[in-house]
Amino acid sequence: MEKALLKRLIAEKQHEISKIELVQRPYVLEPTVNYVFIGLRRAGKSYLMYQLIHDAIRKGEMQLEDVLYINFEDERIAPIKASELGLILDAYQEMYDGQPVVFLDEIQNVQGWEKFARRLADSRYKVYVTGSNAQMLSKDIYTTLGGRFIAFEVFPFSFSEYLSYRGVSLHKNWEFTDMHIQVKKHFVEYFYSGGFAESFSIRDKRSWLNAIYQKILLGDIITRNDIRNENAIRVLVKKLSESVMQPTSLSRLKNIVDTTGTTIARNTLVDYLQYLTDSYLVFGVSNFSDKLSDKETFKKRYFFDNGLLNNFLFDPETKLLENIVAIHLKKKYDDDLFFYNKNVEVDFFMPKQGIAIQVAYDLSNDATRLREVKALLKLSEVYELKTCLLITFDTEMQLTENGLNIDVQPVWKWLLNE
Repeated sequence: MEKALLKRLIAEKQHEISKIELVQRPYVLEPTVNYVFIGLRRAGKSYLMYQLIHDAIRKGEMQLEDVLYINFEDERIAPIKASELGLILDAYQEMYDGQPVVFLDEIQNVQGWEKFARRLADSRYKVYVTGSNAQMLSKDIYTTLGGRFIAFEVFPFSFSEYLSYRGVSLHKNWEFTDMHIQVKKHFVEYFYSGGFAESFSIRDKRSWLNAIYQKILLGDIITRNDIRNENAIRVLVKKLSESVMQPTSLSRLKNIVDTTGTTIARNTLVDYLQYLTDSYLVFGVSNFSDKLSDKETFKKRYFFDNGLLNNFLFDPETKLLENIVAIHLKKKYDDDLFFYNKNVEVDFFMPKQGIAIQVAYDLSNDATRLREVKALLKLSEVYELKTCLLITFDTEMQLTENGLNIDVQPVWKWLLNE
């Protein structure tokens, strides 16, 4: 790897960052900590690093020449090996005096990168790293990093961030004014197209989302994991999208894939599901009432972005509604997020919080309303519930059944009030 090329890349990135226009996102980071930003491809990890740089320059905490930023998806640097990473620092030091702040973007493409990052941290460099695969935080890598980095998950834009992008500023009591009409209009687009900021200004969002999906599948999953049965994993993703809302066992998933004529071994299926999870395409939610061994084999699976899920669906509304609720709960509760299925099924259950949530697109049907309420009542007989919610697309009311208070909220309001 030529140092002249590395110098050119450093200078180009400094110039690019100085000119870029950013969509501001809220973040809270410790000023003395090194971070690994992980999450779905195009979710905004790189832009978060740009925002950190802009904010630090505005506050006078660094200058542009202090930035050492390398994007490892740049084809010009693709051949670099872990043993050559030190040349990046050498190239910078031949350009500038002083110690840089180091930004290593999509560095998971370099096998063995973690030893270089550890050396930088040990030498008291401030370091930020991004990657599109949860394996960056595998046990082996985390051991090598030696506790010198903190993981920070970056998700696609939330609905409140989407409104900020659209220039909508919510004032106090906004839901009781005409502003709620504007909010609902924006929500419809967000609901179907998801939270990838790059897609917000694109008319043909479906084609853009399909291109991102193909990049995730081919680059982050198939190529990285050397998958030879490409058709099997494509069928698996399609079936997972169709099964959103439905708990599925490994055996059932295998049978579903096998019926398409694409056979797959159980162990291979387990690996494929892990690859999909590691790439932040899907995530699983376990049944709280299952024993530990079953929690890993019997799950509901959701997509990390509604736009990606919608790419597969026809008549998608009910699945998209539950999926968008699952994304929000994943961000907020993560390890305390379950569904409950034992004699009664409740869509989401956060036992430590005492929260139970049912999701129903429309409550105009009495049988639907009775079914959803009955499930919450049954769960309240087994566990103490502090909060019972019924999330709908556009219905709002208060229900009281057998002394249990149930708050019915439209999803667009719930996402913002949360």
